[in-house]
Parts: sequence; structure tokens; C-alpha cells
Amino acid sequence: MTSHETAPRANAEEVHRYQQNLDDEIDGIAVYLLLAQAEPDPKRRAIFEELAEVEERHAQVWREKLLEAGVQPREHGPSLKIRLIGWTARRFGVRSVLPMVRNMEAGAYGAYMAQGEAGQAIAPDERAHRKTLARMERGDAEPAEAIASREKWHRTGGGGTLRASVFGVSDGLVSNASLVMGFAGAQTEGKFVLLAGIAGLLAGAFSMGTGEYVSMRAQREMFERQIGLEKAELEAMPEEEERELALIYRAKGLPQAEAEAMAARLMENPQIALDTLVREELGLDPGVLGSPWGAAIGSFLTFVTGAVIPVIPFVFAAGGSTVSIGFVVASAALSAVALFGVGASLSLFTGRSAWLSGLRQLGLGAVAAAMTFAIGRIIGVSTGV
Repeated sequence: MTSHETAPRANAEEVHRYQQNLDDEIDGIAVYLLLAQAEPDPKRRAIFEELAEVEERHAQVWREKLLEAGVQPREHGPSLKIRLIGWTARRFGVRSVLPMVRNMEAGAYGAYMAQGEAGQAIAPDERAHRKTLARMERGDAEPAEAIASREKWHRTGGGGTLRASVFGVSDGLVSNASLVMGFAGAQTEGKFVLLAGIAGLLAGAFSMGTGEYVSMRAQREMFERQIGLEKAELEAMPEEEERELALIYRAKGLPQAEAEAMAARLMENPQIALDTLVREELGLDPGVLGSPWGAAIGSFLTFVTGAVIPVIPFVFAAGGSTVSIGFVVASAALSAVALFGVGASLSLFTGRSAWLSGLRQLGLGAVAAAMTFAIGRIIGVSTGV
């Protein structure tokens, strides 16, 4: 009798899990082949092809399990998610999708560790794949280049907040100036222009704040999950993590004996070892993951700062009369000065001429405001507002 006939039959839950594992491995094969096709570098392409071969061996394990259970494996093509990843890799480059694929491998590692003997035997491969992808995501930089890259990351940490603030002011200024000019162009009463400006200010500020909160919360949760996985691996396989640390320091140029000694010292304190692994393998600073509330409040306030400028003159406009051209000119002048200032401040990040950046920002804002003013005038005339 064959092994398929003598092996005990799996229950329905196990069969479902085997098929799900097979589906995931088929997606894994497809994603690595798609990345190999999109990768221009021959060495990196060969790595993706090797990863696909490993996933094919994993898939064969689950096919055998299904056959042993008396069930014919269900084969399929790559899922929509995998096809989208492949398209993105071709369109924007392989590195743009590596974080997504790395998170898939992290999820596969956790899922297999929670399964039986067959799954736990495969789990180390998925863990190794995740680490390989993390290194490919960072690139094959020499130690000096890697240090420079990390220093750039730290330098842009504080600058990132300033840059976001500048763009928040710019968004509020351009959008609300355009809105106010649209209502002013319709020759409505001053109180309606003021009401529109305040409504646009509040709507935009709450929208910006909510969007930043959701974005930062999702990013922080993703980072926390990656740190949690690294902590679980450190607790489950400390010897292997110590070897990883030693390899990291050898890659930085330390002799083998010194690298191993340093790794051993770090492993004496699990928290320090975890922080080091998170910094070196994931490129994260565990103490600076970003505050969702801080990002939301900052975006709200910076948008308000920009959006209030074109509204200020209409605070003094007579409420029951059609807004005069003087208030429109005053609003446009204040907005123009602010637009130029915002554009000039962007030169701090771009390195371009402050005059050129300021005039470009002023020109773009002026075009947006002029178009909405003209549209408002047309609508006001045609509707008799």
C-alpha cells in the first residue's frame, strides 16, 4: 500500500489549513518570480529566483499533505494582490514593494509557528526570507555608506516635521484662498465670503488632521508589529539572533572575534539586544516611532495657519453688502505675500533659490485663485446671486 493510503486522514479543519497554506505559497512563488522579472540587477534577480524555488518546495509539502488526506490540491494563479504588487514593481521599481513582501513573510512566519510540525519546519525559511528582503531593501551599501544613510535618516527626522508644517500651511493657504476668491468673484455679500472661508478652514483642517492621524497610526502599528516579531524571535532563538548581531558587526568591518564578543555582550541585556536588532535590521528607532496625535494636531494647526490668512480682510467687511473690490485686493495681497514666503521656505529643503521657489509658489497659487475667481464671477452672473 502507498503512504497516501496508510496515512491517517486529516480532518476538515486541517485540510482547509493545508489548502490555505498552498494558496499562500503559490502567491509567494508568483511574487518572487514577478520581482525577478522586474529586477534589472542580475545578482538581485538571482536571489528572487532562489526564493521562488524555496517557496515551490514549501508548496509541494502542502500538496503532499492534501494528497495524504485524500484531497486533490486546488491550483490557481496569483491573487489580485500579488498581481498589483508585480505591476507596482514594474512601474515604480522593486524596492517600492519590498516592505509589503517582507510583511507578508513576517505574517507567514507567525502563522507557521502556530501550526504543527510541518508548519514549524517551514517557519525558519520564512524568517530567513524576511531578513533577506530587509537587507535587499536597504541595499548592498558599504559600511561607510550605510552609516551616512542612517545619519541622513536622523537628520531628516526633525526636518520631516518642519517640512510637513510648511506643506500644511501651503495647502491651507492655496485651498482657502481659492475658495474665498471663488465666492468673492460671485459678488456675494461679505458675510457669505467670510462664512465660506471659515467653513473651508475648518473642513480642510479637520480633514488634514484626521488623515494624518490615520496615516501615522497605521505606520506606528506596522512598526510595533515588526518590533514585536523581532522580540519574539529574540526570545525563541537567542543563539541565532546573537549570530545575526555578530554578522552585522562583521559587515561593518569588525574582525570576527570582536564582532562575536560585542554580540555576546549585547545579548546579556535583552532590551539592549532588541533595540540594536531593531535599529540594524529594520532601520527603526524604537524610541521615535511618531505620535499619531502629534501629527494630527500639527497638521490641523498648520492648515489653519495658512487658511486663515485670505479670510482676515473679510472679517472687517460689511455683513449685508456686496463685498467691495478693496477687500478682495487686500485678501489677494496678504495671500500673495504668504505664498511667496511659503515657497521661499521650501528652498531650505530643495536647495534651490529662495526667490525662484517663492515666485513659483506665488504663480501656482495665483493661477488657482484667479481661476476660481473667474468661475465664481461666471456663476454669480448666470445665477444672479
